[in-house]
Amino acid sequence: MGIFNLFSKRQKRLRGDVPDVYIYDTMPQPLRVQIVHIWQDTIGNVNEYHDRYLGAYRAYKFIVETLCREYGVFKLTGAKEYGDRNYLSELADFLLQEQETEKVLDAIEFSFRVIDRITRDYDHLHRQRASEKADEAIEELNARFQEHTIGFQFTDGEIIRIDSKLIHSEIVKPALALLHDKEYTGAQAEFLKAHEHYRHGNAKETLTECLKALESIMKAICDKRKWQYPSNATCSTLIQCCFDNGLIPVFWTQQFSSLRSTLESGVPPARNKLGGHGQGSSIVSVPQHLVAYVLHMTASAIVFLTESERSLP
Repeated sequence: MGIFNLFSKRQKRLRGDVPDVYIYDTMPQPLRVQIVHIWQDTIGNVNEYHDRYLGAYRAYKFIVETLCREYGVFKLTGAKEYGDRNYLSELADFLLQEQETEKVLDAIEFSFRVIDRITRDYDHLHRQRASEKADEAIEELNARFQEHTIGFQFTDGEIIRIDSKLIHSEIVKPALALLHDKEYTGAQAEFLKAHEHYRHGNAKETLTECLKALESIMKAICDKRKWQYPSNATCSTLIQCCFDNGLIPVFWTQQFSSLRSTLESGVPPARNKLGGHGQGSSIVSVPQHLVAYVLHMTASAIVFLTESERSLP
């Protein structure tokens, strides 16, 4: 349906009532209600068109039963104990009543994964423009997140945490777009896994996946260009291989003379010192702002390396 710039919204912005920092630990009730509206517009409202919306019924059933199985319960929070199950109502009640933010995000992520991967194939009555409606639903979800200053976005089938709108739009999204190429599948999976760990506050695991993604992107470039490297190559070895094979044009050498230093003193050591080894008798705490820095540095390196490879003859 789209988002309308209502009078009340404009007044809130004029008064400065809109927070200027992202929220991560709460999901406002209006946002939850808006997501239910998106479900009904995109998947369908089985209460009104049960006979015509058999696909919608199956989609809601799949979402609810999957969540129940993963949580080890028979019914979701708020579901009626007796009577026929209304899967849309059960899912909506869960979204509206669940207090644990991560479980709310579970329901949002999984339902929009269904929208992204299943509802595009709807071909029964009232499901014309199915793929276009799926795109519109995802676009509205991300816009609603932004509207409520919620620091998450649905991208490539995952809900990822964002810390800066500018960084996300100028660095993270371009990196994910570049990783869509089939030769970068491994790096894409690792980079998304890094974001998943970051969302859950798993700092050391985030650093580990960042390093894996960085190594995978360099190996993919080397394989694509048939550049030789040892089978047990470390990140530093792969960086050297990229330099030796002219990934950076000669006339840019001086301008990018600090690139190797940036990469070598950035992602790999951060992971090696804080995330990749035993912590001894004391617990090593990795600050969240450092994890965010390394995550964004990894995205920047991915964009730079892949774009540099594209520019080679």
